[in-house]
Amino acid sequence: MELSLRRSAVGAQQVLSVSGDIDVATLPRFADSITRLLSDAIGSIVVVDLDGAQSFDDAALGLLLGAAGKARTAGGDVVVVCTEPRLRERLMITGFDKAVIVRHSIAAP
Repeated sequence: MELSLRRSAVGAQQVLSVSGDIDVATLPRFADSITRLLSDAIGSIVVVDLDGAQSFDDAALGLLLGAAGKARTAGGDVVVVCTEPRLRERLMITGFDKAVIVRHSIAAP
C-alpha cells in the first residue's frame, strides 16, 4: 500500500495523519513530513496519528523516537495516536510507549 500523509490542525495541535505503509521505501517522505511538522510547531506538542497505518518498520519507530527527542529539546513533544491492537502491541513490546506518549485519540489528554 502506498503512503499518504496529511497535515491538519485539531485545536491548537498540529497533526500528521498517516495512511498506508511506513517502510524503507516510504521512510524518506515520512521523515520529511515529520521534520516540517516539528519546524512549523517549534516548542509545541505535535501529534502523529498512526491509526491509518497498515504497518511501520523499526526505522519508522527510530525516526519517531528521534523526532520526540528533537521536539523535547525545543520545548515541545511528540504524541502518537494508535488504536489498532496489533500495532499498539508492537509499540508496547518494543518499549516505544515508555519513551513516547501513545494515546487512543487525538483529543485525549
